[in-house]
Amino acid sequence: MYAIIQTGGKQVRVEEGQAIYVEKLDVEAGETVTFEDVLMVGGDSLKVGAPLLDGVTVTGKVEKHGRGKKVVVYKFKAKKNYRRKQGHRQPYTKVVIDKING
Repeated sequence: MYAIIQTGGKQVRVEEGQAIYVEKLDVEAGETVTFEDVLMVGGDSLKVGAPLLDGVTVTGKVEKHGRGKKVVVYKFKAKKNYRRKQGHRQPYTKVVIDKING
């Protein structure tokens, strides 16, 4: 059984026991988080929302918070001696999916 949830402006396909990396959530590590924006549930039968499913939730446990690998942003204009180098590390939350309720 799988589900497609929406979190952090992105859609993620999840299954029970799967670890996913999502945009940083305001939940402490070790606590349980519930995703209520479920777009679709698949398995034996397919349920599709318009756009969301009512009464279907996905629960998971927050394993850790972290920051991703550095992305280098380099701006350059030829012949004008213009160079700007900037780095960015996107924060994330690692969630292990426990149960798909619905």
